[in-house]
Amino acid sequence: MQEQWINYGKQYLANTYNRFPIVITKGERCWIWDMDGRRYLDFLSGIAVCNLGHAQKDVVESLTVQAGKLFHISNLFYMEQQIKAAKILVEHSFGDKVFFCNSGAEANEAAIKLARRYSWKKYGADRYEIISMENSFHGRTLATLSATGQTKFQEGFSPLLSGFTYVPFNDMESLKKTVSNKTCAVILELIQAEGGVYLADKKYVRKLREFTKEKDILLILDEVQTGIGRTGKLFAYEHYDIEPDIMSLAKALGNGFPVGAIIGKDDVMQAFEPGTHASTFGGNPLASSAVIATLNTITDENILKNCINLGMYLHKGLLALKEKYPFIVEIRGIGLIWGIELSIDGDPLVKEFLQEGVIINCTKGNILRLVPPLIIKNEEIDIFLEIADRIFERHIKAVNSR
Repeated sequence: MQEQWINYGKQYLANTYNRFPIVITKGERCWIWDMDGRRYLDFLSGIAVCNLGHAQKDVVESLTVQAGKLFHISNLFYMEQQIKAAKILVEHSFGDKVFFCNSGAEANEAAIKLARRYSWKKYGADRYEIISMENSFHGRTLATLSATGQTKFQEGFSPLLSGFTYVPFNDMESLKKTVSNKTCAVILELIQAEGGVYLADKKYVRKLREFTKEKDILLILDEVQTGIGRTGKLFAYEHYDIEPDIMSLAKALGNGFPVGAIIGKDDVMQAFEPGTHASTFGGNPLASSAVIATLNTITDENILKNCINLGMYLHKGLLALKEKYPFIVEIRGIGLIWGIELSIDGDPLVKEFLQEGVIINCTKGNILRLVPPLIIKNEEIDIFLEIADRIFERHIKAVNSR
């Protein structure tokens, strides 16, 4: 039966993903089930989306209650749930105001527009350039694709939006040389997740913050993947003792319900006025209910502590594997976002993990990305490590037998 549905998918769905050859029908905590009833340990969380795991009871209850009251009314009205969601985000962050949208790309698109609008109002039309990082990923709309520092995602979509330049990640001198009187903002991921799980250096980030303040250049942090607890703090910028001017969020913000947001300082957010930017569905009652339940659960139920402790437990296990297998080049990450850089092709290993009942993915061709739910338990990490050990051992034996 599963094969038939996969064939339907190939027939009717746009060919924009290399999909796993299974049809998922159910999820609970850190586990998902396919159409044939086989269970898989989910170390991908819908690409860092389901931070509280699948079918989390508070999110389900919140959505169920709200669905019985009101789905949608448009942003032409004030909405109680939307205001509550914004209030929680403001109370737990550097920001003063929130704009809701539907996705990470849409959030970064809004951040780009806000930065340009703010600079236009303050300095005029010639200050519009945005500096991005090489190896970055900010989304697949045309503006966020233009901000992305990886040519492989841009191929075939020219002409891109003008006004974006790219500098090496963690290189302050290159950034200083690139800044001009046309620069209005810098956009940065504190962890380049899609780029291979590379972490920004703390000294670099602090110098960057000081420099952008000195030049009155806005600092946009893309926390679409690192936000909502993934690193062990609610937002990754809290590890760096700095505050941005604008921050973009999505993925885990609704624990699986589609919602994105930008949070900004009041003086920056004032650049948006009625008619300058909008989102029809952004932060509607259902999405906002999911945000409220997600944030209340993460901040009230010790999820962040579990993320830190289990992240350290996973890291220790990964380091043991690195000692054992020479094709593991580096282990890097924080909290529960980890990359295993290999000297071999990672895609065949991802398929072997799937056959063994574990879901992970591979970025850059040779970096295995691990982003399990933040509620994961020791015994579930042990299952992953045992399976990884078995797969890596098979690879060594296969190489030695050639």
